[in-house]
Amino acid sequence: MLITNSTIITWEFPNRILENHAIRIQDGLITEIRPQAELIFNYPEEERIDAQRQYVMPGNICAHTHFYGAFARGLAIPGSAPKDFSEILDKLWWKLDKALDEEAIQYSALVCLIDAIKHGTTTLVDHHASPNVINGSLDIIADAVDRSGLRAVLSYEVTDRNGKNGASTGIDENVRFIQRVQRERMANGRIAATFGLHASLTLSEDTLRICRESIPDDTGFHIHVAEHEVDEYDCLEKCGTRVVDRLAKHGLLGNKSIVGHAVHVDAREIALLAETSTWVTHQPRSNMNNGVGVSEVESMLRAGVRVALGNDGFSNAMWEEWKTTYLVHKLWHRDPRRMNGLDVIQMAVYNNSALINALFSTPKNQSSHGIIKPGAVADLIFVDYHPFTELTPDNLPWHILFGFQESMVTTTIVDGKILMRNRKLLTLDEEEITEYALAVIGPSVWSRFQTV
Repeated sequence: MLITNSTIITWEFPNRILENHAIRIQDGLITEIRPQAELIFNYPEEERIDAQRQYVMPGNICAHTHFYGAFARGLAIPGSAPKDFSEILDKLWWKLDKALDEEAIQYSALVCLIDAIKHGTTTLVDHHASPNVINGSLDIIADAVDRSGLRAVLSYEVTDRNGKNGASTGIDENVRFIQRVQRERMANGRIAATFGLHASLTLSEDTLRICRESIPDDTGFHIHVAEHEVDEYDCLEKCGTRVVDRLAKHGLLGNKSIVGHAVHVDAREIALLAETSTWVTHQPRSNMNNGVGVSEVESMLRAGVRVALGNDGFSNAMWEEWKTTYLVHKLWHRDPRRMNGLDVIQMAVYNNSALINALFSTPKNQSSHGIIKPGAVADLIFVDYHPFTELTPDNLPWHILFGFQESMVTTTIVDGKILMRNRKLLTLDEEEITEYALAVIGPSVWSRFQTV
């Protein structure tokens, strides 16, 4: 098909904004970007999608999220409010994940995927936990992703907090699913996998060793690191070293591994992350909500760490995460010069795209995501933004940070397939899914939560 009557934001480096151009898509890939009249002349019979003078740009990417936490929205935690991060884990997340059954896993994913389509997030890296339903849990999520038409990277977070059997089952689930992804071209190649780990504070030396030995060396790992100081102090007490050093010792870092948060890492840990080309994901909305602090991502970027942007289970309106990133560092340091908008773009656009390229690429298939160019995947969004000041490649970051809203996304396309057109969802029935979640799934999850 041809996408016509648009202004194209390519997110190339350097970025270009193209007027009077059209995009041709074939077999899920962008094949040509040329002046509109030329493409219409060359392909007069091609289906045309009129963008109605909207901006067309690559879909947003979320580098770290948790579908399983969807039914925490509005949930009342019994007793006094958690006073610190450890109590948040004990009182909320480690009860909620145990309250999930197979249907709750499915609908946790579906409501998050609806949210992503509506808000223009076309690729998500999920980190799942459901201690009472581990076997096959990643297949349930993969089926939901396939049904939605979105693109996702999935993993199960291994932990020792539910005993050796729980840890062993989690390891098996990761290995099984990774092998399935390698064996099959799941969802037309829209699903990839990493090996999930919860956090150093819930993982023994034996479990980390088994995880590393259970999978080939080129497999990436996805783990929370130093989200709160307790993770570092626990590691120092039981291992005599800091968390990133511990992961390096076990061979868990590398160019396909993701470290979530890294709020309380020290200078040597930052150097190790840079030396091993490990990815760090920044989630400022979650860090603010949990009161854990703000990671030194500016220093990390300067040190050569590849910092990407996730949401840790917050809404999949990723421009909200961009804006929070831009603002919170200024407040945290009481300095309006901190966190340049170009650094936000480096993380949210270029680093997120490079991360997804690394996770989806194989020796036979080198992927190109998050960019509009010939050969890139056709993951696109239409944005109904009407600037009243000049918009250029140089000032685009600040138009997004101060002007773009998630409600401006009108059309979402993934792999060349239209998932939402003119704000109407085409692959998922939002009314049916949310009504069933409200009437059946939510009450059952909340009821089990009270008894865990």
